[in-house]
Amino acid sequence: MSETKSLAKEMSLLDKFLPIFILVAMIIGLFMNQLIPNIQDVFSIAPNDTVSLPIAIGLLWMMYPVLAKVQYEKIPDAMKEYKLFGTSLFQNWILGPIFMFIVAWIFLADLPGYRQGIILVGLARCIAMVLIWNMLAGGDAEKCAILVALNSVFQIFFYSIYALIFIGITDLNILDIARSVFIFLGIPLIAGFLTRELLRRKRGNQWYDTVFIPKLGPTAIIGLLFTIIAMFSMQGEKIMTKPLDILRIALPLLVYFVGMFLISFFISMLLKFKYSETVTLSFTAASNNFELAIAVAIATFSIDSDQALATVVGPLIEVPVLLILVYFSLWLKRYLFKNET
Repeated sequence: MSETKSLAKEMSLLDKFLPIFILVAMIIGLFMNQLIPNIQDVFSIAPNDTVSLPIAIGLLWMMYPVLAKVQYEKIPDAMKEYKLFGTSLFQNWILGPIFMFIVAWIFLADLPGYRQGIILVGLARCIAMVLIWNMLAGGDAEKCAILVALNSVFQIFFYSIYALIFIGITDLNILDIARSVFIFLGIPLIAGFLTRELLRRKRGNQWYDTVFIPKLGPTAIIGLLFTIIAMFSMQGEKIMTKPLDILRIALPLLVYFVGMFLISFFISMLLKFKYSETVTLSFTAASNNFELAIAVAIATFSIDSDQALATVVGPLIEVPVLLILVYFSLWLKRYLFKNET
């Protein structure tokens, strides 16, 4: 009971109720679809066949606060942790994408759009919420920050290539996906890096981490919820006529998040990592950058595509499942790591 109260205190209001906020945004979008004529036209307007300006702003803001929080200066430290870095690299960039690919084909073989959407989720490695899960589960905060920073940079170089390998998009050029990754990850990553470097030099680390980031970070949800409202206002007819599709999408995501955590936890234990390192590796492997997956799906396939709808179900499932896994981790600690001092 004391651990439950402690976790509740550690989580912010936004973190606690994020799934509820997402559900409310979905409902608002559905009502807008039914009540506002031609709402699709508002969100479909795009210069030069790109994402519309309102949606682009929402997607970029969804990513920027997250990437301003990443501790890029810790990346060189990762090179000293060969075993930890190598294990995380395997779990995130080999095991994770392959596992999601298998799960997607098992559950959604007959629905290629949804299948591609959740594969995009599997390819987008963690950069944000994992810091919260890791903290609540008693993981190593410093090493988690390093792995998050590394995943942020790795995605710039590998996400486009992985998308073509695992999805096999035949009617799109790799440059289309690369452009989406650069716009919706590269630009906010550069902005986040510069924000962090310049403000830390001017105001100091303590002010940046304890004053600026706590105020900036929660605003990312505005971009996320706006994007969800727009998507569901566009997809209202499809969703209302196919409600079971949401459940079809949710099931493989549930299997993926739980499966990746358990497999990564087992691998880390076999390699004799401490509990704090084991839980860090496990949550890093099981969490995903759903913001990037949503942005790429919208930019590559359009906002009213099946792929985009599948990606937005990601955080709806991920947040409550990983919160449960936090409690599960603390329970495992009592029995599997009881000899640690």
